[in-house]
Amino acid sequence: MFERRKQVEEQKQFWVVAGDLPEATPDAFYRRVNRTLEEMRFAEQVWTICAPAYAEGSRGGRPGVDPVVYLKMLMVGFFEDLGSERAIASRCADSLSIRGFLGYSITEATPDHSTLSIIRERLSLEQLEAVHGVLLQALRGHGLLKGRKLGIDSSVIEANASLRALQHRNTEESYWDYVRKLAAQTGIDPEDAKAVRRFDKKRPGRKTSNQEWVNPHDPEATVGKTKDGATDMIYRPEHITDLESGAIIRAEVRPGNAADPTDLTERVMTAVGALGEMAPELPLEQFCRELAADEGYFAIEEIAQLQASGVRTVIADPQAAKRRPDRASEEHRSALQRVRRALRSASGKALLRKRGEHLERSFCHMLDHGGLRRTTLRGCENLSKRQVIAATTFNLSLLLRQRFGCGTPKQALAGAAGALWVLAIAILGFIRALPSLLPKFLSLPSVIFTSHAIASPRLQQRW
Repeated sequence: MFERRKQVEEQKQFWVVAGDLPEATPDAFYRRVNRTLEEMRFAEQVWTICAPAYAEGSRGGRPGVDPVVYLKMLMVGFFEDLGSERAIASRCADSLSIRGFLGYSITEATPDHSTLSIIRERLSLEQLEAVHGVLLQALRGHGLLKGRKLGIDSSVIEANASLRALQHRNTEESYWDYVRKLAAQTGIDPEDAKAVRRFDKKRPGRKTSNQEWVNPHDPEATVGKTKDGATDMIYRPEHITDLESGAIIRAEVRPGNAADPTDLTERVMTAVGALGEMAPELPLEQFCRELAADEGYFAIEEIAQLQASGVRTVIADPQAAKRRPDRASEEHRSALQRVRRALRSASGKALLRKRGEHLERSFCHMLDHGGLRRTTLRGCENLSKRQVIAATTFNLSLLLRQRFGCGTPKQALAGAAGALWVLAIAILGFIRALPSLLPKFLSLPSVIFTSHAIASPRLQQRW
């Protein structure tokens, strides 16, 4: 009744004409990105900056991947909201459009995630900051970077580490072994996991101090509060932003327990130095004339140093109600008076509104929609490298938004959909108005003929 099904044989190799293969071409958005990078000579500048990291001549083995390709792949991670290098490599290998953006044909293998890790270790943080300066220079050329009014703020990202793996710094005893020992001393069965957890939540003196406990897999991660209020291993990314355009001037990742006011003047002056390298013809006094931050950055010593450097500080004092100015030194008393005047002024209030607008927006784009809220790397240096490249891409999106009206692929799709919707509404309105306009259109030829006939004597005779 039924014929015996034939076993499927393995497909043998066969030749395919190269012209029959689909062409890897970037879509409209990535074509604009390529055009913008070519106009600023991005590739040539990157090759010059990264040349010391690559050996001269061939030492055998596989040739190194172009650093421009590496940076473009991480740009794709920002645009496509991909957090890990593995996800970025997979996306670049799957998409014909992104292959065209990277300059790879369909028959070429794109870099693997392990290759991305090797290039990240090869390129130093200073070199990536120099690449970031290339975008700052391009922003300045388009009038998007002044550097006169700056803002600073930090956020929280979750580390690639777990609280379950905590160990005591001195004894190397795991956290839960320590808790089981305390539970056994109070008569609780240490093998009962639920009872041990209930005991840990309610035991007196419970405190997970970063001075005592550390994650051996990520020693620089610290215990702290995440964005949603939970306790986890965290880091703190920090941005210094131009409040007139929203461009990120400096980005770094600090330990989760690092105090915001510590070395504030040094970090701000580093950003001013980056602006000076971008525009060497201008004096440094023209940059960072004003600095805005939230009250977490207030420290009277740092405020006094910044004001001595000619920086107008708009930073609220969280201890203003309890502070006794009469007990402070003359320098600190004068600094407090200038801070109060700046906070009460209309320009100071406007600057604080700009700080909330631009800094919160940059964190939202990079962390929540750029794949960086949950880290996949470990260590402040590796995370700072990824943060700097994301800040470079964020600045690139500002430039794209000024030139083309869209800074991300989602915004480009939303703009196209909005244009189609407006066109559909216009067509629908025309169709609805057509019955009232139709008599006028039908009478238009006869009116034209009649007026022309009256004006022409020969037509009048024939008429």
